[in-house]
Amino acid sequence: MKHYLIVGGRTGIGASIVSKLREENQLTVTSRFPIEEKEYINYISHDVLENELDLSFLEGGLDGIVYCPGSINLKPFKRFKAADFKADFDLQVVGAIETIQSALPYLLKSDSASVVLFSTVAVSMGYNFHSQVATSKGAVEGLSKSLAAEYAGKIRFNCIAPSLTNTPLASKLLSTPEKIEANGERHPLGRVGEPEDIAEMAAFLLSEKSSWMSGQVLHVDGGMSSLRV
Repeated sequence: MKHYLIVGGRTGIGASIVSKLREENQLTVTSRFPIEEKEYINYISHDVLENELDLSFLEGGLDGIVYCPGSINLKPFKRFKAADFKADFDLQVVGAIETIQSALPYLLKSDSASVVLFSTVAVSMGYNFHSQVATSKGAVEGLSKSLAAEYAGKIRFNCIAPSLTNTPLASKLLSTPEKIEANGERHPLGRVGEPEDIAEMAAFLLSEKSSWMSGQVLHVDGGMSSLRV
């Protein structure tokens, strides 16, 4: 049985990943807020901006991490302060770094360790008002590729770059059926993403089915990054 750490597994994509993996794996799930007690979850209360993650209980090692915390703050560049960029970087990049460093000794005990991080289609496409999230997620892509090289043959690192997905994080953008429909029509495949779409890719990247993949940025984005229809 594999043991995976899902950081930020209470809602949205994180919760869907937990649901996808729960039947055949042992899961440690972290969240700032309590989650419902379930027999298949080892829950840890953890704020990536405040607390050091104690994984000393992992005597048998760890087979993978999915780092889910993120933010979507969209507004004109001139309205952002430098402190806004720093705060977002702390959440999306520094939090991932500290999590991976805490888990590294346990990941190295596994013979098939895999780390999954999250970017966004906005890094490759260049969208209005996305300067903050694209800056942080661009760094996440660089981190993923660099660590994939440094730990090649020991730990695999890959990154998922979704487009707009129907989660609490995107609730301001998808707050009505009309907004969901309008945003769906922007995508070549005709709809916005669902958490389950992303969870499927995360589960694949954690599994042995992707054992010959590392250092990749995979676009699960309804065709936004590659199709013009």
